[in-house]
Amino acid sequence: MTRKVTKAIFPVAGLGTRFLPATKSVPKEIMTLVDRPLVQYAIDEARAAGIKEFLFVTSRGKSALEDYFDHNPILEQELKKKGKDKLLETLKSTNMESGAIAYIRQHRALGLGHAVWCARRLIASNEPFAVILPDDVIAAEKPCLQQMVEAYAETGGNMVAAMEVPTEKTSAYGVLDVEEDMGSCVKVKGMVEKPKPEDAPSNLAVIGRYILSPSILRNLHKMKSGAGGEIQLTDAIAEDIGTDNPVYGYRFEGQRFDCGSKSGFLRATVAFALAREELRDDLSQYIESLSQTAAKAAE
Repeated sequence: MTRKVTKAIFPVAGLGTRFLPATKSVPKEIMTLVDRPLVQYAIDEARAAGIKEFLFVTSRGKSALEDYFDHNPILEQELKKKGKDKLLETLKSTNMESGAIAYIRQHRALGLGHAVWCARRLIASNEPFAVILPDDVIAAEKPCLQQMVEAYAETGGNMVAAMEVPTEKTSAYGVLDVEEDMGSCVKVKGMVEKPKPEDAPSNLAVIGRYILSPSILRNLHKMKSGAGGEIQLTDAIAEDIGTDNPVYGYRFEGQRFDCGSKSGFLRATVAFALAREELRDDLSQYIESLSQTAAKAAE
């Protein structure tokens, strides 16, 4: 029987340079899709999957991120006084219980693997854990990590979220070499970080959701540099292939948005806004008017 996954690591130490100058003073993780920060989507997904402890790997300049999860008694009192009960409930849903959240500093930007390794002292030697990258926002009827936790209960080992990408884009991802395809799950015999399209073993790419054995932290402790001179999480996971902790890829159901890029962030904003009943009609009409204007200009 596999142990329950109750801890998740959120690597959020990046500088967010693609979004400068906004990220000069605002951490990228609290930039908003409609009216919720990126990190709130990640937290809600983790909670739905049964996560109870939230470990954030941060860096200098992330104090606004830490403040976001704190209680704001003055604002709560003001909303209560004005009878804005719905807003008050929304606000309270962003609060974290005392002791449920921890912050660890990553002093040097040495890659995703290094960021995960920084949280090693908060993970027991026999405890599986999740890793969630808030940049990857996944719209799904059943949250992606919840889908993975249910599949993991059957497989154990290590599990990475995976989706098919165009072959010419494999150089932007970790890519799976598949040993056995079982439908939603695949058993992995190899992983390659950012391969050239002609060298990619498949077009099944790793996306920012992981359920990992604590052995991955031991693999990371060796501090081997990989692609780009960074300590790659993919390499540490690949070391477990062929051991008692096999590696599986999970084809999740849902749509992934790369909110680490401007275009992906904009697409996500439109998609999540259109999914909101109170915004859908007005926004749809506006998009249609833009399309008509563009079509006329092209004539």
